[in-house]
Amino acid sequence: MKRSMAVNHTFAPGSMEFAKAQEDLQAEASCPICLEYFKSPVTLPCGHNFCLSCIRSSWKGQEKSFPCPSCQLNCPERKFSSNLQLGNLTRIAKLFPTGRRKRRLQGKLMCKKHKEAMAFFCQKDLEVLCRRCCSTSHQHHRIWPIQKAARLHRKQLACSMELYKDRMERVKKVLAMQTRRPLELKRKVERRRKDINFEFEQHRLFVKNQHEMLLKQLQEEEIVNSAKLSESLAKTSEYASSVRILLKEVEKICVQSEMELLTNLKSVYDRYKGLKSPEDFSFTFEDCGNWLPPQYSGLNPIIKSFQTDVILDPETAHCRLRISEDGKSVQYGCMQKYPPLASRFYLCPAVLGSKAYHSGRQYWEVDVKDKRDWIVGVCKQSLPRRKRDQKQQLLKQDGIWAIGWHFKSNYIALGSKRIYLLPKVTPTKIGVFLDIEMGEISFYNLDDGSLLHSYNVVHFNEALLPYFYVGTDSKPLKICTVTDSE
Repeated sequence: MKRSMAVNHTFAPGSMEFAKAQEDLQAEASCPICLEYFKSPVTLPCGHNFCLSCIRSSWKGQEKSFPCPSCQLNCPERKFSSNLQLGNLTRIAKLFPTGRRKRRLQGKLMCKKHKEAMAFFCQKDLEVLCRRCCSTSHQHHRIWPIQKAARLHRKQLACSMELYKDRMERVKKVLAMQTRRPLELKRKVERRRKDINFEFEQHRLFVKNQHEMLLKQLQEEEIVNSAKLSESLAKTSEYASSVRILLKEVEKICVQSEMELLTNLKSVYDRYKGLKSPEDFSFTFEDCGNWLPPQYSGLNPIIKSFQTDVILDPETAHCRLRISEDGKSVQYGCMQKYPPLASRFYLCPAVLGSKAYHSGRQYWEVDVKDKRDWIVGVCKQSLPRRKRDQKQQLLKQDGIWAIGWHFKSNYIALGSKRIYLLPKVTPTKIGVFLDIEMGEISFYNLDDGSLLHSYNVVHFNEALLPYFYVGTDSKPLKICTVTDSE
């Protein structure tokens, strides 16, 4: 008895539960097409209910396909059945006050073209549609009820928010790095200025005019690079601001009503696609070391101050390369019984030095006398070891900075470039100078003391190893000991 009284009290007229039940009843008794109470309700095979006149109007002009307006399931041969029980339910619903139902219908967005309630959403065009829009210009598109579409896009927007939050963190890191770049630029410029002054002080009378010109060029490069850094910083800041504003708008739209969310959805997605992260700017300097005659290249101070003893690493050697006991010589020949290691070159006859360099300055010399084919230089520690022809990949962003020689042509090969030797001097000994602090790698022809080529990398993001491509001729490639050049 008590339980019955409690139930009656809960659903007493005027209670919140009674109002909610009344509103649910009226919603169930409303056609999803015309949004009015059902008139001669019919049920499709998929289970959705419509007014008889509404479903006939929806299928007007259709010959082969008769999709359900709610779920788009095809109903062959226009099959549907009368729903007398729903008709009775509708008559009961009409007995209740219609205030709540009218307020709910007034909140529906109406199609300006067809003057019908917009209850569907086109997944292709990202547009809210009415029933007649679905059967005209969007006939073959994927059409969903707004409730289902809203649930889907809320989830997608939530994922997009997480993505752009992560992107915002990366932008903050880029901004912090860009903020430090001007100081790094000034430090490198000052260091470069000191190196230039040191070299030219020794030959001041001979190269006075050249000295002034180079310092002026360096100053101009500093101005240009500073301007580009400022521009890059401004672009990155602007991008960060755009992402921040977009995140706020997305957070705002996600708490809006379903209709407002879907109405503004296309413009939000378009702005997503339009956001492009600015490229990071890295400053560079023009090469100036080879402007001076060979005798003023500054090679002697390099040899005396930075010479290092390079030893070959047998764990990286190709299976046909034989390395001497002291690790200073290598030549191509018969198969060696090397253990299979991930660090070994399998397709390219090459070998690396045993010591990796993370900082400082190093200089070593390589004897290439009588070699028909060779490449010497440095590479990243992460260089792939299974490429078929490392020689063809030279300087193609594979982490190698080197020069090479081929006996058929009298030139130094630099990837796609060719540096012809004038006068024609076949190099027999190469000097390699690695300056990690300044981001430079220089190669010298020790037969005449000339600078063959310099790379200005600016920044190495990992450790470097000496790199030696031996070729397939039997002549040895030798690394000179420290005493050989003294």
